[in-house]
Amino acid sequence: MANSDAFLVYPRQEFRARPVAERLQDYHEIYQHVEPGTLMQQGERCLDCGIPYCHVACPLGNYIPAWNSLVAEGDWQRACAQVHADNNFPEFTGHLCPALCEGSCTLGLNFAPVSIRMLELEAVERGFAEGWIKPQPPRFLTGKRVAVVGSGPAGLAAAQQLRRMGHEVTVFERDDRPGGLLRYGIPDFKLEKQILDRRLAQLEAEGVLFRTGVHVGVDLEAEQLCCNFDAVLLAGGAQQPRDLAVEGRELKGVHFAMEFLSQQNRRGAGDSIEPAYELTARGKRVLVIGGGDTGADCVGTSLRQGALAVTSFELLPQPPIQRSADNPWPEWPRVQRPSSSHEEGGERRYCVLTQRLLGNAQGHVEAVEAVEVRWVADDQGGKRMEVVPDSQFTLPCDLVLLAMGFTGPVRGGLLEQLGVGLNERGALATNAQKMTSRPGVFAAGDMSRGQSLVVWAIAEGRAAAEGINQFLAG
Repeated sequence: MANSDAFLVYPRQEFRARPVAERLQDYHEIYQHVEPGTLMQQGERCLDCGIPYCHVACPLGNYIPAWNSLVAEGDWQRACAQVHADNNFPEFTGHLCPALCEGSCTLGLNFAPVSIRMLELEAVERGFAEGWIKPQPPRFLTGKRVAVVGSGPAGLAAAQQLRRMGHEVTVFERDDRPGGLLRYGIPDFKLEKQILDRRLAQLEAEGVLFRTGVHVGVDLEAEQLCCNFDAVLLAGGAQQPRDLAVEGRELKGVHFAMEFLSQQNRRGAGDSIEPAYELTARGKRVLVIGGGDTGADCVGTSLRQGALAVTSFELLPQPPIQRSADNPWPEWPRVQRPSSSHEEGGERRYCVLTQRLLGNAQGHVEAVEAVEVRWVADDQGGKRMEVVPDSQFTLPCDLVLLAMGFTGPVRGGLLEQLGVGLNERGALATNAQKMTSRPGVFAAGDMSRGQSLVVWAIAEGRAAAEGINQFLAG
């Protein structure tokens, strides 16, 4: 780095969000672009460590100091190339990844870490603006055919890698548009869909074929798929939501988060929703059960739809503001991170256990009974939950959204037809090459790893592509 003490001169720059009152009126990107001069200063803050722990922490193995240095020098074209060196879709991680790399940045020991995610995102956006990002069709064809089931980040990353290796690649997607969770699970204010569409256009220009509206295992039998292709990759995600086993679960107005979020994304795409199936938070008291990213997405969407009130329940305690003694650097810091949605409004309650949902005479939810809990040390060195005496309370609600995560891939159908084995976590069991128990059938992303991050999905897709290529080469 030209300025080795820049971290002493320039403070860390965060993403600058649009005013809350403004962004609640639409579903557009909430963060604004950063001036090139500021970005160059942020790149200078990098120490270019002898052991770059940011690189070690990244599931993709991105060599982050290299693009920090290139941004600092103002060499945007090479910086754009560097962010693509180990990542097919750096704009997806730039928008959605919690930045595991920043949690391990050496500056984080005593200073604020480098704004790595910001530099990554702005470098790729500069690349699109300047026309540096172009399709890369294969130089030769192998004649081998690969089917990819699922068009989320894992499936798309694998498809692009396999196509560039020279294979014929067809991506099957059961929805009407490709993109998977990126399309129908992530709100537009976190990832506007033209960002996804421009990547899909690149894949199509490279020769990847997309077949939408095909539910493999229902519309197309698994055996037929295996007969028509030399290898199959399962990348359908962990779509089995964790349910709430309490009295009143069957009441009207109680829905899984993805039902709610996907419907709003369809509205944003111009689709019409049948009135009988329409879900909206407008004029309602919304309860979101679950404090993760999906729960936060429900909060932001509910506020934009005009909810009267939004409350979130989280079973676990509120994280600390700073690292605790048992969470040292370079571990991922388990600290409080208010999402942009929680900054926009609503109430967030920790250490709350839902006990019962109450309904009215029409069978619609109208309130929730809950109790406060605390977490105490157990004999095994962990923590156990116990109910706080006399802490039960009732909260009125008209719409309950279950955002408690996912338990793994949907059983039956395709997986049953293929006869593939599961691991102890309920995901698909794979070997080091990402092959399942059935030869020629591979798995990647949440389907084999379990519910995880977009950066892990891309890494899994790339790893599966390598395994499939080795298998096809004999």
